Amino acid sequence: MFDEVENIGEYYKRRPHNNPKNISLKNTGNGHFNVFKLKGHHPNGPFKRRDFYNVVLILSPGKIRFSNHETIIDRPALVCSNPMIPYSWEAENRMQEGWFCVFTESFIYNNEFKETLISSPLFQSEKERILFPDPELIKELENIFEKMVIEIESSYEFKFELLRNYLYLIIHHVIKSLQPDHSIRASHSVVRTVSDFLELLERQFPIENPVMPLRLTTATDYADHLAVHVNHLNRSVKKVTGKTTTDHISMRIILEAQALLQHSKWNIAQIAYSLGFKEPAYFANFFKKHTGEAPKISRQEKPNRIFSSTPK
Repeated sequence: MFDEVENIGEYYKRRPHNNPKNISLKNTGNGHFNVFKLKGHHPNGPFKRRDFYNVVLILSPGKIRFSNHETIIDRPALVCSNPMIPYSWEAENRMQEGWFCVFTESFIYNNEFKETLISSPLFQSEKERILFPDPELIKELENIFEKMVIEIESSYEFKFELLRNYLYLIIHHVIKSLQPDHSIRASHSVVRTVSDFLELLERQFPIENPVMPLRLTTATDYADHLAVHVNHLNRSVKKVTGKTTTDHISMRIILEAQALLQHSKWNIAQIAYSLGFKEPAYFANFFKKHTGEAPKISRQEKPNRIFSSTPK
């Protein structure tokens, strides 16, 4: 099934060369963090979800697939992924170069960095999970990754705090380079509200059972669950992300719908019900409104391809 999730232990079994020293899966205490340089032959990754995050600076050409979109990587790119979206990587040639770090949610749990990570555009919008940095930023990112590789080998007592800060720095470099139009200075409480909303939204997925429908489907549902007024939630989300609460919910439902249509054997009525639609016709109208095509057409089509020269 497409929604099988690969955990960090299974990942290392598949790619033992990424953990040659057999670093503990709880090397940071309750969580895990690792960083390494890609150089030489590395197998392509299968299309599936993982239960960990990764941030990759890709310096070799290839093709990456998120959900139902493929992007051709023909120049250096920074790619971020989270446990909610299935993805795969296919190198253009056997020899690959770049930098790679993996970390579990426990590594960032109860840390302010988690709020920045979750509210970062890199982990919200499918199209923005891939960034093509300019040469100056590439050099800066390589320098940070190099420091991380050196630090993880050190005996410094607080090295994981330092590594977390390096990771934090990478994310901030990326956010700064994106320069969103909705740049704001939000209060800590507003950012926390948005972070809680985005985390709650992601925790509704993946959908694993066609007879257990999505519980939270509206802004009011999320506001009630978070014990805040819906107007406060809507204002906060719009201020921090530039998008409405309903936009986030709708786009996340669409992503899950596309994944289910492409990779599950459920019929369209089952998919509609699992996503909270009482009638398949309502789901079909919703899906067509947001994608421009009927669900049955999406099921038949291959993933869309996006080229880095004109990223969407």
